[in-house]
Amino acid sequence: MTEDGTGRLDDQAFAEWLADAAGAALTALRAEQGFADPAALKDAGDKVSHDLMSTALARWRPADAVLSEEQADSRRAWAGDPTAGARPARLEADRVWIIDPLDGTREFSESGRDDWAVHVALWQRSAGPDGALVAGAVGMPARTAPDGRPLVLGTAVPAAPAVAGPLRIAVSRSRPPAFVGELVEGIGARAVPMGSAGVKVCAVVTGEVDAYVHAGGQYEWDSAAPVAVALGAGMHASRIDGSPLRYNRDDPRLPDLLVCRPEHAEPLLAAIDRHR
Repeated sequence: MTEDGTGRLDDQAFAEWLADAAGAALTALRAEQGFADPAALKDAGDKVSHDLMSTALARWRPADAVLSEEQADSRRAWAGDPTAGARPARLEADRVWIIDPLDGTREFSESGRDDWAVHVALWQRSAGPDGALVAGAVGMPARTAPDGRPLVLGTAVPAAPAVAGPLRIAVSRSRPPAFVGELVEGIGARAVPMGSAGVKVCAVVTGEVDAYVHAGGQYEWDSAAPVAVALGAGMHASRIDGSPLRYNRDDPRLPDLLVCRPEHAEPLLAAIDRHR
């Protein structure tokens, strides 16, 4: 890990540290609580990870705003709603941490499943005309890195080499959009069901699949950190109509995305347009 010259971790190293720390807490909770009551385990996991991450951000990045799935009103669209009350501070902030304390709660609550994740991303307004993601990490605590530690992917992870053969497309194991099945069949691809959105995006980076297509409804925290990791590895990431993914919007809904190897982007976007 590196420092930014002031003695503290730089933002990317901090994102990776935070994802790892939250992942360790979730792993310990899973071991302690067991799987007899999946609903209780899901609720406890969301709370434990959110509390840990919120506390760390308040301590180490107190001037930054936060958008977390577990915050009150996190799903509310603020633009044009006179009853919405005060706009959240994140909409005026230059730096916003977008976090999903536990992505893939269903998989987290099932014994033996490793396709759940922790998402940490940093959006910065001054990084582009619409702002941009400037740091991101996806922790996959139930998976192991080559050094034996729990797996955390950051923005410097190199993409795996391309693999010959039919395209492998990651899809939701529980809620795959109807058109994705038609897309997979229409282009002669192979569907690979997985849990967490973060795991599916990272599978493109690590070479387990060639693409991830989703259109079943998501929010910014579902994709921000994984997209930061994918972009850092040189992958394509966009909405399914090819438009850019934008974060820290008045409406946090970001319902669809395509993440794929860059050479597959144009043909996949064309095929999606035909099938959706």
